[in-house]
Amino acid sequence: MKTRFVLIHTSHAGNVGAAARAMKTMGFDDLVLVAPRWPNVLRREETIQRASGALDVLQQARIVATLDEALDGISHLCATAMTPRDFGPPTRAPRAHFEGLLGRGFGEAGGAGRPATGETGIAFLFGSERFGMANEDVYRCHVALSIPTHPQFGSLNLAAAVQLIAYEWRQALGGFDVPARLPQAECADAAQLAGMLAHWQEALTAVGFLDPAAPKKLMPRLNQLFNRARPTVEEIHILRGVAKAMIQAARPKS
Repeated sequence: MKTRFVLIHTSHAGNVGAAARAMKTMGFDDLVLVAPRWPNVLRREETIQRASGALDVLQQARIVATLDEALDGISHLCATAMTPRDFGPPTRAPRAHFEGLLGRGFGEAGGAGRPATGETGIAFLFGSERFGMANEDVYRCHVALSIPTHPQFGSLNLAAAVQLIAYEWRQALGGFDVPARLPQAECADAAQLAGMLAHWQEALTAVGFLDPAAPKKLMPRLNQLFNRARPTVEEIHILRGVAKAMIQAARPKS
């Protein structure tokens, strides 16, 4: 399914770069600029700096003169508007709209009221930084998406709005898995745990914490503690190193 982000009359070059970066982090790369302030905005230094690694998105981005040119291959138009209009498409929160849209089969053959032939695409339209979207552009859309914000301060930076819409749409499509920080460490087996506890028993005796004549239930309790903790092999090595240092510290100084 085609997903396109359309920036209309963008006036700040940095916002174009930041929008490209926001799109790439969510796996989108179709960016179209409609009559931006700077004809060379895709090559401006501020744009490139703010893109921060999303240069491929900028390289394939298109600049067009009219909104009509930006919407080829698109069947569902989403305006972005903070305040509802008294006329035009319904205003909805992105998450609720996407759930309903995909629930109606958008993107499948014949889904969402389109013919069974032809390509389905969705476009998210963003207006200029100062004035937002023009009414005539909002009126031609199927929905006006409004990001739920604090009622007394709903002003979002353009790139921040792109990031939020891109995130919500990606989540609706299935999202990405959160990568594990590190490979799962191997837990110590029973023999390794028993060897470490024997080493600790020797160390605790050496420092006078454990009385071999009256051990009570110290070692079984430690055994249960480490069973719950499920230490890794590397952690067993650390604990045995601590036990070794305790034994050495307890030896009489010559």
